Amino acid sequence: MYFYVMRHASAGTRRANPVLDVRRPLDKQGKRDCLLLGNTLSSMNVAFDLIVSSPLKRSLQTASLVGTETGYEQKILLSDALSPSATYPQFQKLLAECTGYESVLVVGHSPNLVQFLGLLVQPGKSDEDCTKRPASIRLRKGAIARIGLERGAATLQWMLDPRVVRTLYNTSTAKSRRKTSRK
Repeated sequence: MYFYVMRHASAGTRRANPVLDVRRPLDKQGKRDCLLLGNTLSSMNVAFDLIVSSPLKRSLQTASLVGTETGYEQKILLSDALSPSATYPQFQKLLAECTGYESVLVVGHSPNLVQFLGLLVQPGKSDEDCTKRPASIRLRKGAIARIGLERGAATLQWMLDPRVVRTLYNTSTAKSRRKTSRK
């Protein structure tokens, strides 16, 4: 099973009122990053069998934009196990529920999603003991990590940062031919 962990894209500044912050949408840069990332994943032949998102608007928008670009046509599932207040046992339960799928994308929030990712890939980590410090992994807004979940421990296979995706996209589409001298 391939498990893709994605932090929601840029959504501007946090609102002081938590009720308003739940409805905070992606900003222009966040939407652009999602489309570029989805296009990049599509060109890498990455497709998802299931997409699960936090119920907050910015995560759902991120999941929807990336899913659309990669050809995902089913309904995006919402899970409180990916909300900002979620716990690691809730996240583990979500993982167990997704075992029937080959390729799953989850979209959530920092810091808990980053901690869950660190706990997942930390070698020698027992499922019951969540008190150890998780492996340190930096997942920027709009970044995605691919985790291989096979018989043994989880393996971090690769990560894509939105800045890298933008750079790749800009350099690959700027010029179609190399500059050659005509002397």
